[in-house]
Amino acid sequence: MGRNFTDFAFTPSVKEAQEHYGSRKNYERMEEDPDRYLLTNQEKDYIPSLDFFFMATTGENGWPYVQYRGGPKGFLKVLDDQTLGFSDYRGNRQYISVGNINHGGKVALILLDFPRRIRLKIWATATVVDAEDDPDLAARLRDPEYPSKVERLITLTIQAYDWNCPQNIKPRYTGEEIAENLEELLPEVMKSLTDD
Repeated sequence: MGRNFTDFAFTPSVKEAQEHYGSRKNYERMEEDPDRYLLTNQEKDYIPSLDFFFMATTGENGWPYVQYRGGPKGFLKVLDDQTLGFSDYRGNRQYISVGNINHGGKVALILLDFPRRIRLKIWATATVVDAEDDPDLAARLRDPEYPSKVERLITLTIQAYDWNCPQNIKPRYTGEEIAENLEELLPEVMKSLTDD
């Protein structure tokens, strides 16, 4: 956990709660760790392996909003050591996340891999750009296999991140992952049935 992460997460009221519940001393040590906001190969390999993430924003009324973002594997792209980006397509046209980003620009992401029980938390500043205003960025973020027209581009400048413990992450599998595993296991199962 980097110092910048603890600066964002450990507000005075959080520190007060940590003191009350007895965990403050443990976390004081983490506040001395160096800042962590540049992606290493571990994060650069992990992020494009996912086909969804959760993104939290906050409206000017102070209320948080969490949105599920999904697409083909790799739709959240690593643009450089500190920047992520993704294409935004026409959806239900509520524009809650877009409006919140335009107002405050701060987001938090949770990237989960259920089968491997891995969780990465990211704090970032976000920017929304209309796709026609930056064709080069649109080309980098567009997925040629995805049939819809890109309307917006969202870039995320990482301010802090932290890998979270796997405790209580229950393995869950997509239909595609189950089919792949069954395909690998089927010859062994068939062989064991004929050997008996």
